Amino acid sequence: MGHKQYLAVSQTARNRIFGLAPRISGGKRTLPLNMLISQQGKINHGRLAVIMFSICTVVLGIILSFVPWLDYIIFRELRLWNGSLSYSYWQKPGVVRLTKVYIFNVTNPQGFIENGEKPKLAEVGPFVYREDMEKVNIKFHDNDTVTFQHNKILRFVPELSVDKTQKLVVPNIPLLTVTSFSPNLAGFVFNLLVTGLAITYKDRAKPFVHVTAEELVFGYNDPLVTLAHYFYPKGKRPNSQMGLLLARNGTLDEVSTIYSGEKMDRFGYLDKVNGMDHLPHWRDKPCNNIRASEGSFYPPRAVTKSDMVYVYDKDLCRVMPLQYRKDIYKDGIKAGYYTPPSSTFECADVNPDNKCYCEGEQCPPRGLQNISPCQYNAPVYLSFPHFYDADPTLLEPFDGLKPDEKRHKTYFYIQDKIGVPLEGFVRVQMNLKVNRAPNIKVNDINKFPDIMFPVMWLEEGIHEITTPIWRWIYLATTVGPIAAPVISYSMIIFGLTILLTVFLKAYKNFVIGQNSIEIMELGKETLRSTLMHGTHKVTNKEVYQPLNQFSSSISSEKLQEMIYVRSDCLSQSVDELKGKVRSDFVKTIFSEAERESLICSDNSFIQSEHRRCRVFKLPDSYFS
Repeated sequence: MGHKQYLAVSQTARNRIFGLAPRISGGKRTLPLNMLISQQGKINHGRLAVIMFSICTVVLGIILSFVPWLDYIIFRELRLWNGSLSYSYWQKPGVVRLTKVYIFNVTNPQGFIENGEKPKLAEVGPFVYREDMEKVNIKFHDNDTVTFQHNKILRFVPELSVDKTQKLVVPNIPLLTVTSFSPNLAGFVFNLLVTGLAITYKDRAKPFVHVTAEELVFGYNDPLVTLAHYFYPKGKRPNSQMGLLLARNGTLDEVSTIYSGEKMDRFGYLDKVNGMDHLPHWRDKPCNNIRASEGSFYPPRAVTKSDMVYVYDKDLCRVMPLQYRKDIYKDGIKAGYYTPPSSTFECADVNPDNKCYCEGEQCPPRGLQNISPCQYNAPVYLSFPHFYDADPTLLEPFDGLKPDEKRHKTYFYIQDKIGVPLEGFVRVQMNLKVNRAPNIKVNDINKFPDIMFPVMWLEEGIHEITTPIWRWIYLATTVGPIAAPVISYSMIIFGLTILLTVFLKAYKNFVIGQNSIEIMELGKETLRSTLMHGTHKVTNKEVYQPLNQFSSSISSEKLQEMIYVRSDCLSQSVDELKGKVRSDFVKTIFSEAERESLICSDNSFIQSEHRRCRVFKLPDSYFS
């Protein structure tokens, strides 16, 4: 039938468009490759720009899919240089860093000294201090290092603390330090010294003193400390007052040099302290090793593939190892959970690496470490709070100590990809090792037994990072790994889609525009037989003949009467008739792009049909 033949013609044209074998005979016609960027021999600059943009997009997407470009951006901003994102966080963190102090108040000093009772310890605290810290005197060097000093100010936070003015009973650290050396020296000298103190400074010559938390932490006057300050050699001279954290305020004398991140496997680790590549307090390795973080950054575990990181604090007088335990999530960010290994304060018999901390003395039991070289040779020992994870014998002489893992364990949450701590607390206890002085009977000092006496413990660290830092870390470690491949593959798909669209559009326009005559010739006989089918002999009169000879499948609504054009209509303009027939034929069969090409083309077929004197106009409803 007629309209199906039109569809057949249209299908043939489309076969040519999509590269299938055409129905018409003749040799194959090759299409020039420059059809994508030229039109009628002229370069289409807009199309050329689109093609070049698409190609660049595809190439860039492929490159980005194979290159770790996100890691490059992250590590560039992570590395310390004046202007990087991490520099401002490192130079002045802005995080809320708190130091909480808990002091052991001795409630039965007389019963302990005179009657031999167990010391009853009551933990008093916390006394909370906010640490405002920044790095000063910063100097960058060409060997991937940066030198700086810490400037710290501790401010008391009363709303988080107990009353800091209450009097507490604690061991007299300066006095017991001096008397502990008496067995090795002439006893009468120490008796004379203590007797003089008892006369001049009555309250300062007793085994226990009454002080406030503020005095114990940030200093009180003591005659023995004053004497030591004047008579000790310069460089080893203690402060003029007795205070456990007295040296923490102000710009610290210690000059630190750390790696700035050119090589991420050592990022944030110390290179030198006061110009030395080892700790001067210990003679042998690994005790004098300083290859550890000062607390701001750690080498990313994703780079080092190591489960161990190290942290250094002057008050620890050593490097503390931290071992990876498991993955956790902190505020939506994946991080590693790190704690000190059980061998940290292990006895030297079990862990030989700790033997170098026992210079010239018997090594302490598990859970203790001598830090006297950092405390002006005072017999101060470090442990975890309440002797957590220590030898049980250390707990036996006391009442009131209750080790608790949740409250007393040191831990860190460190983001594995960039090495930034999200949360972390160092919890340590200061203990005074007292050796009995049997020859000093003043104020019953000789009754003070050999004991490892807890004085106080402190917790310092951060509970959370600031919102801007969290946002940067979240984008770099959570959003970035998902967004990076999505961006890369989207660029490839986007570029290929544009290239395919441009190619199909250009190819379709080329085939239709160059072969419209061929397409029309192909449908010439079909259209002519359809139009002439069932008509009567031509006369000079106006004749109306119903098309009742057509197939019954074509309804009367579809086919109206065909109008015979009188001979005098032949004088109409060829261009006008050509446009009518051409537009009606094209409109019913082809798409919008095909229709436009055919209508605008100059087809000799239509003109020849007009000259045959019979032109019929099929109504639009016929093809609907």
